[in-house]
Amino acid sequence: MVGYHAAELLDIACVTSTLIAANVQGGAPLYDACLATPSGRPITCASGLTLQGQRSLQRVTGPLDTLIVSGGIGHEDAAEDRLIVAHVRRLARESRRVASVCTGAAVLAAAGLLDGRRATTHWQYAPVLAARHPEIVVDADPIFIREGKVATAAGVTSALDLTLAFIEEDHGPALARKVARNLVTYLQRPGNQAQMSMFTEGPPPGNHLVRQVVDHITCHLEADLSTAALAAGAGVSERHLTRLFLRHLGQTPGRFVRRARTEAAAHLLAATSLPMAAIATQCGFGTAETLRQAFVDRYGIPPSRYRLTQGGNGSFVT
Repeated sequence: MVGYHAAELLDIACVTSTLIAANVQGGAPLYDACLATPSGRPITCASGLTLQGQRSLQRVTGPLDTLIVSGGIGHEDAAEDRLIVAHVRRLARESRRVASVCTGAAVLAAAGLLDGRRATTHWQYAPVLAARHPEIVVDADPIFIREGKVATAAGVTSALDLTLAFIEEDHGPALARKVARNLVTYLQRPGNQAQMSMFTEGPPPGNHLVRQVVDHITCHLEADLSTAALAAGAGVSERHLTRLFLRHLGQTPGRFVRRARTEAAAHLLAATSLPMAAIATQCGFGTAETLRQAFVDRYGIPPSRYRLTQGGNGSFVT
């Protein structure tokens, strides 16, 4: 684990504590977690707490199994530090897999390790990363992305999800499940799960008519929400309604409806034991197959797999 001044403590702890939990739950020293810092010096984390570096970044040599770079408010200084970037680039060549947590993606980007790849980072920083590195396909939606040997995780606690995914990859789902239970968390969320829900990610639309239509959609997911029906209910033409949605929400009414229904279905899958057909009907999909297709398009996995990873019934995995 690579740390630096003003790194985020949770970025580091989510990874290292989860790996050590795997050692305990696996009954064997499966992982040897180590914090490497510039010259092995202590680092003051963004929280103000100080961590002692265990190894000097300059002196770490491979081969390594996994190299993970933490994020934090100090990520810009770290990405501009030629020593840090050079040694991350060097160690990446000697590692089986490489990852970043949150804004740690800035360091991987500076090292050229994300060139030509799809990557994620904290949703607030994603526009900055995309603007500074047009050679990277930045996707702010998923909680983590795997591209070959390189993985990028989104904000802070998504590091836990990525680390659980690594444990499952290395030692199987049974151990990953035991570790999740030990940490009192869900079994890892699928990487394609969104960082933010459309229902919480921003303020309501500024346009009064659009706000009315959005409120109608979110409260009547099972109704006829075709663009024609929505336009008729709002007293405007389909073309005008589509123009307003594109201007104020950046998407057509149809795309907004599909996403609203899919996110509502995701909530019901995780929080209830309703059968798939009932969820499809309640969320306006009509059939379980239509729900499945929308879910795969949105999250990259079928709803049955999503329910399994969430533990079902709103309970923790047992």
